[in-house]
Amino acid sequence: MRPTGERPVRDHTPASLIALHEAGYAVVDASIGDGIGIDIGCGLGTESVSLARAGRQVIGIDYDHATAHSAANLLHGTLCADARVLPVATGSLDWVCSSHIIEHFTDPERHVAEIARVLRPGGVAVILTPNEPADFENPFHVHLFRPEPLRALLETHFPTVTVMGLTGNERVTAEFARRRKTGQRILALDVFDLRHRLPDRMLAMLHSAGRRVLYPILNRSNAEVTTADDFRLMDETDPIGDDVLVLAAIVSAG
Repeated sequence: MRPTGERPVRDHTPASLIALHEAGYAVVDASIGDGIGIDIGCGLGTESVSLARAGRQVIGIDYDHATAHSAANLLHGTLCADARVLPVATGSLDWVCSSHIIEHFTDPERHVAEIARVLRPGGVAVILTPNEPADFENPFHVHLFRPEPLRALLETHFPTVTVMGLTGNERVTAEFARRRKTGQRILALDVFDLRHRLPDRMLAMLHSAGRRVLYPILNRSNAEVTTADDFRLMDETDPIGDDVLVLAAIVSAG
């Protein structure tokens, strides 16, 4: 899978970002039960397989045909489909994983509505998405959320909604803060905001090229490897500050 910045790619994306995604899947694994479920935006299925166990069937879904085909090497079932029009029967799933997908839609409500449609009564979905203040400019992230707007959207489709933060330890939080500051310094060189005058496709290509240059440098410069154990799911009563990296919403279908 070609690294573009749209998806994390092992051996290219910084280890801390890979670890953050793995920590998110650990939250999913702990939140869902057995039965049949889907991992929307499964990519190559590298993280999806962490959800598989006895009594649980994982089906991967990705919008890119070649990627979904490759994921079949790890998953027993994969589908190529739009996350806003899922090829799944209404009320047929026990659980749904939506990891870092909802921010890619200008109309995220359609994605949420589809998750609600395919879940059976009592089914559980976990939606992971960057916390808007902690995210760094990414042309693929077109609809970022803070906790309360995300909660409000989900409550229009689910009777039970819990929104928590997924955050790093002190070292990891500082690392992400340094990375954002470095990126902001680089973007400050665009004093005339020329990048936002480019067509969306061209901006995405420019962003992808920049990440292919910077990510290997960041990987080499990391003195200490970050793992999923360096992140934790906050308690639902904990305030979600601007430095919290990811929002983790756990919802139940009525």
